[in-house]
Amino acid sequence: MRGLWAIVLLDLKRFWQDRVRLFAGLIQPLLYLFVLGSGLGASTKMGAGSYRPYIFPGVIALTLLFSSTFAAITIVFDRQIGFFKAVLVSPVSRVAIAVGKVVAGALQALFQGFILLLFAPLAGVHLGFTQILETLVAMSLAASTFSAIGVSLASRFTSTTVFPIMTNAVLLPMFFLSGALYPLTTAPAWMKTLAHFDPVAYAVDLLRLAILGSTFEFFPLPLTLFVLVAVTVMLTWSALLAFQRGEEVALGPSNFRWRR
Repeated sequence: MRGLWAIVLLDLKRFWQDRVRLFAGLIQPLLYLFVLGSGLGASTKMGAGSYRPYIFPGVIALTLLFSSTFAAITIVFDRQIGFFKAVLVSPVSRVAIAVGKVVAGALQALFQGFILLLFAPLAGVHLGFTQILETLVAMSLAASTFSAIGVSLASRFTSTTVFPIMTNAVLLPMFFLSGALYPLTTAPAWMKTLAHFDPVAYAVDLLRLAILGSTFEFFPLPLTLFVLVAVTVMLTWSALLAFQRGEEVALGPSNFRWRR
């Protein structure tokens, strides 16, 4: 446990020292919420007054998704400068390293998500005490899942140039298929089918259930909880296997046969 918390505290200290990243990470979600929400809300059947509250859980999911996954870029950076090799040969177990990285990424995302939660009244969302607790639990589970995605990806890359490109290539389709900006109930059949294989869709559905109630629920709650927990465990295990194999599994530009 001491090794695990050492990994967590190291990443949290880095996060706190990089305050520009903290506030810059809020710009995109706020644009989605107030600019896109106002523009699309005026032209949808839901209306501007009800569209912003509807997409608010999806915007929180967006914040958690990109904050937690990009927090894992420290693994890639440490690998480039050789520091991560020192971490791997330290007395800290590989399990503690993998879990610590997931926990650190989730905590960083939760901090940004909590700041965005303060904008709920401006978005037309008014939460009671019970709803706030349920939302924090949903945010914690979603952030853990997203962080596991980032750590699993980062454990296989050495290039800080390739990692963001590959991450965006994975995250953007997952976000747009999740129903964060539109109801899955009215989506085409092929999108509904793909949503069942998208962990972000389950996280958005859980956040929407906690914030807006069961009226907008798409997946059964037991299925949602099972999928998020299972994905978190499997991806953390995947990162652990990569750490156990050492540095030879990491991918960089040369591994993709790209020209430098």
